[in-house]
Amino acid sequence: MIIDLTGKTALVTGSSEGIGFAIAQGLAQAGATVVVNGRSEAKVAEAVARIGGAARGRAIDLGTAEGAAALVAAEPAFDIVVNNLGIFQPSDFFETDDDVWDRHWAINVMSGVRLARAYLPGMAARGWGRMLFLGSESAFNIPADMIHYGVSKTADVSLARGLAKRMAGTGVTVNSILPGPTLSEGVAAMLKDAVAAGKTLEEAGADFVKAHRPSSIIQRPARVEEVANMAVYIASPLASATTGAALRVDGGVIDFIV
Repeated sequence: MIIDLTGKTALVTGSSEGIGFAIAQGLAQAGATVVVNGRSEAKVAEAVARIGGAARGRAIDLGTAEGAAALVAAEPAFDIVVNNLGIFQPSDFFETDDDVWDRHWAINVMSGVRLARAYLPGMAARGWGRMLFLGSESAFNIPADMIHYGVSKTADVSLARGLAKRMAGTGVTVNSILPGPTLSEGVAAMLKDAVAAGKTLEEAGADFVKAHRPSSIIQRPARVEEVANMAVYIASPLASATTGAALRVDGGVIDFIV
Protein backbone atom coordinates (compact mmCIF):
# COMPACT_ATOMS: atom_id res chain seq x y z
CA MET A 1 0.00 0.00 0.00
CA ILE A 2 1.47 3.32 -1.08
CA ILE A 3 -0.10 6.54 0.18
CA ASP A 4 0.69 9.39 -2.18
CA LEU A 5 -0.65 12.85 -1.33
CA THR A 6 1.50 14.72 -3.81
CA GLY A 7 -0.30 17.87 -4.96
CA LYS A 8 -2.69 17.90 -2.00
CA THR A 9 -2.82 20.74 0.53
CA ALA A 10 -3.62 19.94 4.14
CA LEU A 11 -4.44 21.86 7.29
CA VAL A 12 -3.94 20.28 10.71
CA THR A 13 -5.25 22.42 13.54
CA GLY A 14 -3.49 22.39 16.89
CA SER A 15 -0.47 20.76 15.27
CA SER A 16 2.56 22.36 16.89
CA GLU A 17 2.91 19.29 19.14
CA GLY A 18 1.31 16.00 20.14
CA ILE A 19 -1.04 14.02 17.93
CA GLY A 20 -1.56 17.02 15.66
CA PHE A 21 2.15 17.34 14.95
CA ALA A 22 2.43 13.62 14.23
CA ILE A 23 -0.46 13.87 11.76
CA ALA A 24 1.04 16.92 10.06
CA GLN A 25 4.39 15.17 9.79
CA GLY A 26 2.79 12.02 8.41
CA LEU A 27 0.84 13.95 5.77
CA ALA A 28 3.99 15.80 4.74
CA GLN A 29 5.93 12.54 4.47
CA ALA A 30 3.18 11.28 2.14
CA GLY A 31 3.76 14.29 -0.12
CA ALA A 32 1.14 16.81 0.99
CA THR A 33 1.85 20.49 1.48
CA VAL A 34 0.94 20.97 5.13
CA VAL A 35 -0.10 24.04 7.10
CA VAL A 36 0.80 23.74 10.78
CA ASN A 37 -1.42 25.65 13.19
CA GLY A 38 -1.08 26.73 16.80
CA ARG A 39 -1.35 29.87 18.90
CA SER A 40 2.37 30.38 19.54
CA GLU A 41 4.50 31.81 16.73
CA ALA A 42 7.61 30.20 18.21
CA LYS A 43 6.11 26.73 18.60
CA VAL A 44 4.56 26.81 15.13
CA ALA A 45 7.88 27.88 13.59
CA GLU A 46 9.68 25.10 15.45
CA ALA A 47 7.17 22.51 14.23
CA VAL A 48 7.45 23.72 10.64
CA ALA A 49 11.24 23.48 10.84
CA ARG A 50 11.01 19.91 12.18
CA ILE A 51 8.69 18.86 9.35
CA GLY A 52 10.64 20.67 6.65
CA GLY A 53 9.77 20.45 2.98
CA ALA A 54 6.84 22.53 1.83
CA ALA A 55 5.29 22.92 5.29
CA ARG A 56 4.28 26.38 6.43
CA GLY A 57 2.76 27.75 9.59
CA ARG A 58 -0.22 29.83 10.68
CA ALA A 59 -0.11 30.99 14.29
CA ILE A 60 -3.80 31.74 14.80
CA ASP A 61 -6.19 31.04 17.68
CA LEU A 62 -8.90 28.94 16.07
CA GLY A 63 -10.92 28.82 19.27
CA THR A 64 -12.54 32.10 18.21
CA ALA A 65 -14.68 33.15 15.27
CA GLU A 66 -12.19 35.92 14.51
CA GLY A 67 -9.33 33.45 14.36
CA ALA A 68 -11.22 31.16 11.99
CA ALA A 69 -12.02 34.10 9.71
CA ALA A 70 -8.37 35.17 9.70
CA LEU A 71 -7.22 31.70 8.72
CA VAL A 72 -9.77 31.38 5.91
CA ALA A 73 -8.74 34.78 4.58
CA ALA A 74 -5.10 33.71 4.55
CA GLU A 75 -5.71 30.14 3.35
CA PRO A 76 -8.91 30.02 1.29
CA ALA A 77 -8.78 26.37 0.19
CA PHE A 78 -7.55 22.97 1.37
CA ASP A 79 -7.93 19.44 0.06
CA ILE A 80 -7.56 17.94 3.53
CA VAL A 81 -8.59 19.44 6.86
CA VAL A 82 -7.83 17.67 10.14
CA ASN A 83 -9.70 19.22 13.06
CA ASN A 84 -7.31 18.18 15.79
CA LEU A 85 -7.45 21.28 18.00
CA GLY A 86 -8.72 20.40 21.45
CA ILE A 87 -8.28 20.81 25.18
CA PHE A 88 -9.04 18.70 28.24
CA GLN A 89 -9.24 19.63 31.88
CA PRO A 90 -10.15 17.24 34.70
CA SER A 91 -12.84 18.87 36.83
CA ASP A 92 -15.71 17.52 38.88
CA PHE A 93 -19.09 18.23 37.33
CA PHE A 94 -20.34 20.21 40.34
CA GLU A 95 -17.23 22.39 40.33
CA THR A 96 -17.17 22.99 36.57
CA ASP A 97 -18.57 26.43 35.81
CA ASP A 98 -19.99 27.82 32.58
CA ASP A 99 -16.64 29.28 31.55
CA VAL A 100 -15.04 25.82 31.44
CA TRP A 101 -17.98 24.41 29.49
CA ASP A 102 -17.95 27.35 27.07
CA ARG A 103 -14.19 27.10 26.53
CA HIS A 104 -14.33 23.37 25.75
CA TRP A 105 -17.26 23.90 23.40
CA ALA A 106 -15.60 26.81 21.58
CA ILE A 107 -12.28 25.04 21.10
CA ASN A 108 -13.26 21.38 20.76
CA VAL A 109 -16.44 21.80 18.72
CA MET A 110 -16.96 25.24 17.20
CA SER A 111 -13.46 25.44 15.72
CA GLY A 112 -14.34 22.42 13.59
CA VAL A 113 -17.82 23.71 12.79
CA ARG A 114 -16.40 26.96 11.41
CA LEU A 115 -13.71 25.31 9.32
CA ALA A 116 -16.17 22.76 7.92
CA ARG A 117 -18.49 25.58 6.92
CA ALA A 118 -15.60 27.40 5.26
CA TYR A 119 -13.76 24.60 3.47
CA LEU A 120 -16.25 21.85 2.59
CA PRO A 121 -18.00 23.78 -0.22
CA GLY A 122 -14.70 24.24 -2.05
CA MET A 123 -13.86 20.57 -1.68
CA ALA A 124 -17.26 19.66 -3.12
CA ALA A 125 -16.80 22.05 -6.05
CA ARG A 126 -13.47 20.37 -6.86
CA GLY A 127 -14.99 16.90 -6.47
CA TRP A 128 -12.54 15.66 -3.83
CA GLY A 129 -11.77 16.32 -0.21
CA ARG A 130 -11.11 14.85 3.20
CA MET A 131 -12.27 16.27 6.51
CA LEU A 132 -11.33 14.58 9.77
CA PHE A 133 -12.33 15.28 13.35
CA LEU A 134 -10.27 14.08 16.28
CA GLY A 135 -12.79 12.67 18.69
CA SER A 136 -11.82 10.44 21.60
CA GLU A 137 -12.79 7.19 23.27
CA SER A 138 -14.21 9.61 25.86
CA ALA A 139 -16.95 10.37 23.34
CA PHE A 140 -18.44 6.99 24.30
CA ASN A 141 -16.81 6.29 27.66
CA ILE A 142 -17.72 9.64 29.21
CA PRO A 143 -15.17 10.20 32.00
CA ALA A 144 -16.77 11.03 35.33
CA ASP A 145 -14.04 13.56 36.07
CA MET A 146 -14.31 15.29 32.66
CA ILE A 147 -17.96 15.17 31.66
CA HIS A 148 -17.62 18.49 29.85
CA TYR A 149 -14.78 17.07 27.73
CA GLY A 150 -16.64 13.85 26.94
CA VAL A 151 -19.72 15.79 25.83
CA SER A 152 -17.61 17.93 23.49
CA LYS A 153 -16.07 14.82 21.93
CA THR A 154 -19.44 13.15 21.48
CA ALA A 155 -20.45 16.31 19.62
CA ASP A 156 -17.41 16.00 17.33
CA VAL A 157 -18.38 12.45 16.40
CA SER A 158 -21.96 13.52 15.71
CA LEU A 159 -20.78 16.49 13.68
CA ALA A 160 -18.60 14.29 11.49
CA ARG A 161 -21.41 11.82 10.89
CA GLY A 162 -23.89 14.54 9.99
CA LEU A 163 -21.46 16.29 7.66
CA ALA A 164 -20.68 13.01 5.91
CA LYS A 165 -24.38 12.71 5.08
CA ARG A 166 -24.52 16.34 3.99
CA MET A 167 -21.58 15.81 1.60
CA ALA A 168 -22.99 12.61 0.08
CA GLY A 169 -22.19 12.23 -3.61
CA THR A 170 -19.63 15.04 -3.74
CA GLY A 171 -16.41 13.03 -3.56
CA VAL A 172 -15.75 14.46 -0.10
CA THR A 173 -15.50 12.15 2.91
CA VAL A 174 -15.90 13.15 6.55
CA ASN A 175 -14.83 10.91 9.41
CA SER A 176 -13.87 11.04 13.06
CA ILE A 177 -10.94 9.30 14.72
CA LEU A 178 -11.17 8.12 18.31
CA PRO A 179 -7.82 7.92 20.07
CA GLY A 180 -7.55 6.39 23.49
CA PRO A 181 -4.90 7.42 26.01
CA THR A 182 -1.95 8.61 23.93
CA LEU A 183 1.55 9.68 24.96
CA SER A 184 1.25 13.29 23.85
CA GLU A 185 2.87 16.20 25.63
CA GLY A 186 -0.38 16.86 27.48
CA VAL A 187 -0.53 13.34 28.86
CA ALA A 188 3.17 13.47 29.70
CA ALA A 189 2.51 16.59 31.78
CA MET A 190 -0.31 14.79 33.58
CA LEU A 191 2.07 11.93 34.43
CA LYS A 192 4.98 14.11 35.52
CA ASP A 193 4.72 13.19 39.21
CA ALA A 194 5.02 9.47 38.45
CA VAL A 195 8.00 10.13 36.20
CA ALA A 196 9.62 12.29 38.89
CA ALA A 197 9.22 9.35 41.28
CA GLY A 198 11.48 7.24 39.06
CA LYS A 199 9.24 5.62 36.45
CA THR A 200 9.78 5.97 32.73
CA LEU A 201 7.06 7.80 30.82
CA GLU A 202 6.03 4.52 29.19
CA GLU A 203 5.77 2.79 32.59
CA ALA A 204 3.76 5.67 34.04
CA GLY A 205 1.50 5.62 31.01
CA ALA A 206 0.90 1.89 31.28
CA ASP A 207 0.09 2.23 34.98
CA PHE A 208 -2.39 5.01 34.19
CA VAL A 209 -4.12 2.93 31.52
CA LYS A 210 -4.39 -0.12 33.77
CA ALA A 211 -5.81 1.98 36.61
CA HIS A 212 -8.12 4.33 34.69
CA ARG A 213 -8.83 2.51 31.40
CA PRO A 214 -8.84 -1.13 32.54
CA SER A 215 -10.78 -2.26 29.45
CA SER A 216 -7.75 -1.43 27.29
CA ILE A 217 -6.65 -4.47 25.37
CA ILE A 218 -3.14 -3.25 24.62
CA GLN A 219 -2.69 -2.18 28.29
CA ARG A 220 -0.62 0.86 27.39
CA PRO A 221 -1.07 4.30 25.85
CA ALA A 222 -0.76 4.61 22.09
CA ARG A 223 2.10 6.50 20.52
CA VAL A 224 1.18 9.65 18.64
CA GLU A 225 2.47 8.05 15.44
CA GLU A 226 -0.02 5.19 15.82
CA VAL A 227 -2.90 7.66 15.79
CA ALA A 228 -1.33 9.61 12.94
CA ASN A 229 -1.09 6.49 10.78
CA MET A 230 -4.87 6.15 10.83
CA ALA A 231 -5.35 9.83 10.01
CA VAL A 232 -2.96 9.73 7.05
CA TYR A 233 -4.71 6.72 5.58
CA ILE A 234 -8.18 8.22 6.01
CA ALA A 235 -6.92 11.45 4.39
CA SER A 236 -5.76 9.55 1.32
CA PRO A 237 -7.49 8.52 -1.91
CA LEU A 238 -7.22 4.90 -0.73
CA ALA A 239 -9.96 5.53 1.86
CA SER A 240 -12.57 6.64 -0.66
CA ALA A 241 -15.23 4.20 0.60
CA THR A 242 -14.89 5.23 4.25
CA THR A 243 -17.11 8.11 5.32
CA GLY A 244 -19.33 8.86 8.28
CA ALA A 245 -17.23 6.49 10.36
CA ALA A 246 -15.94 6.79 13.93
CA LEU A 247 -12.59 5.05 13.62
CA ARG A 248 -11.08 3.75 16.82
CA VAL A 249 -7.37 3.95 17.67
CA ASP A 250 -8.15 3.37 21.31
CA GLY A 251 -6.27 0.19 22.06
CA GLY A 252 -9.58 -1.59 22.58
CA VAL A 253 -10.74 0.64 25.45
CA ILE A 254 -14.28 1.00 24.08
CA ASP A 255 -15.87 -2.30 25.03
CA PHE A 256 -18.18 -3.04 22.16
CA ILE A 257 -17.66 -4.70 18.79
CA VAL A 258 -19.37 -2.25 16.41
